[in-house]
Parts: sequence; structure tokens; C-alpha cells
Amino acid sequence: MDVLRIAAGDGLLGAEELDERLEAALSARLLSELATLTADLPPVSATVGAPGAQVKDMVRIEGVHSGAIERTGRWVVPRRLELAVTYCEVTLDFTDAVITHDTLRIDVGMTGKTLTLVTRPDIVVDTDGLQLVHSRLTYRQTPTSPDTPLTLRVELAGQKAHGRVVVRPPRRTFGQWLLRRPTSLSTDA
Repeated sequence: MDVLRIAAGDGLLGAEELDERLEAALSARLLSELATLTADLPPVSATVGAPGAQVKDMVRIEGVHSGAIERTGRWVVPRRLELAVTYCEVTLDFTDAVITHDTLRIDVGMTGKTLTLVTRPDIVVDTDGLQLVHSRLTYRQTPTSPDTPLTLRVELAGQKAHGRVVVRPPRRTFGQWLLRRPTSLSTDA
């Protein structure tokens, strides 16, 4: 749906055609049905509003003793991501990301600090290929119904040494936190 919206924003689809394709995307049951909806469109731009920039198949992120490295908001998820990072916090937030592939492989070569993946219910993270050396893995996922369609499979491979790997859902807002408080608190007034 994001690919279609971006194409419409670039003037490649009219409002009526966008509505038809979005409706078809929402009723699609298979990934092949989604592929036909975007087959005639050029690849999504790497950054929103940067005409001519193509989606990269591989992105390499490097950092040594620098500030936090973050991919948040609307960013285009590549097919493959290499992390070559030493003592830098890395956060990859997929909640608003533009997902154009069904699988993302992250080759991890990271020492120190924390690698955080913020996911949605339709994203699954596979950590089987990740070797942890003096590191800890925390995997929290939002409970979902079994019929929730899978949008992205993230495969972690490589080595993470001296630090943590955290896979978690987005943090709740204060209002959401208040609405989920135990009922015993509301009766004690």
C-alpha cells in the first residue's frame, strides 16, 4: 500500500486508480496478488521526495564509537543490510517503514551496545543464524491472531558480541498505558 501511495504522490497513479489498487491490496490473500498491483510501477525511491533514487538491494551501515544509528519513520527497507558497528547503539524501527520485499537479511558484525528492532505484528524476526558472544537476546512480540498476514521476515545472521539484541513492539503512548491499567486501580478511588 505504501508503494502505491508513493507512486500516486509521484503522479504515476490517478486518485481513482489508486483507490482501486488499494482496495485490491487490502483484499489480496497471496503475495503474488500484491506483486501484480505494482508490476507496472518503477521501484520506490530510496527516500521520499528524492526523484530518481532507486531502492537499494544492499545497504551497509558502519560506525565506530560514534553516536546512535537509527532508521526510524518512513525509510525504505532494502533486501539486505550489513551492520559493521563497534560500540554504537543501532535502532531499526519497522513500524512506519516502506517494505518492498518479503525478506530482509541483516548480516550483523557488531560489538558492544544494543541492537534494537522495533516490529509490527505482521513482521517476524528469525534469530537462528545469529551467534551471540557475551550477549543477551530479548524477544518480545505483540500477541496476534493466527490469520494475521506476514509482511516481512527479518533474518539475523552473523555475530553480536558484548551487548544486547532486543526485538520489541513499539512503545505504548501514555494514553494507551492508562487504558491498559489494571481494573483494581480504578476502583480504589
